[in-house]
Amino acid sequence: MQISLGQFEVARADAAKNLDQIAELAGEAKAAGSDLLCLPEMCTTGFDWAWNRAELSRAADHVATVASLAQSCGIAICGSFLEATESGGAANTFHYFDARGTLLGQYRKLHLFTLFHEDRHVEAGDTCEPFTTEHGTFGATICYDLRFPELYRRLTAGGAALHFLPAAFPHPRLEHWRTLLRARAIENQTYLVATNQCGTEGHGKDIGDSCYFGHSMVVDPWGDIIAEADEKPCLQHIEIDLGEVAKVRNQLSAWADRRTDLFSF
Repeated sequence: MQISLGQFEVARADAAKNLDQIAELAGEAKAAGSDLLCLPEMCTTGFDWAWNRAELSRAADHVATVASLAQSCGIAICGSFLEATESGGAANTFHYFDARGTLLGQYRKLHLFTLFHEDRHVEAGDTCEPFTTEHGTFGATICYDLRFPELYRRLTAGGAALHFLPAAFPHPRLEHWRTLLRARAIENQTYLVATNQCGTEGHGKDIGDSCYFGHSMVVDPWGDIIAEADEKPCLQHIEIDLGEVAKVRNQLSAWADRRTDLFSF
């Protein structure tokens, strides 16, 4: 399976510009022979919550455009997007569309980043289930979720051999990012595919600017980083073999040695 990681600077409060960027990335990823394009967190809007709330009525249209891109380009696409909830609020939601534009996986961010007041603007999800594609069974997480290992344990116990993490991780937490991504892969013996934003976004006087550091990466089930970007916009193409999950678990039986009699996942 070849995947492409589309690391780019998300234009704040400009869905049209972001959708144009995503269309360009999808075309390039398909031309490179990839099966899947992975996008960062809130990749159609950014984090201007006043604008996002006004844009909620069009959020479904933005996601539908991405689904249409998947179908027209013949490539699966996943990432995190603004979504309107059933109660009329906002959610930060992962979507996975296959190459026919069919929605196969959906997940609302469970852990909201209180440091940036995300909890004031977003409704948290309350479910976490892996989803199945033609390539295998995957798990979805979003940004701040990376700090909560129990989520990855739950998804892996459900059969996920690979976890996606669209993110907007900023400086000064680059070493946290690199360490935690490897830890989640090592402890679950799964792939971790993390696509981060790059560039700078201003959040106003209360929070200030966020300088997203990029460093989108793929970590294999042994914990080795097999691809890592720098801080600039880029499109990486990486070949992965999901059969490595079973090989690593046979080599080191940590997953089989879990005390499931004491712990429920």
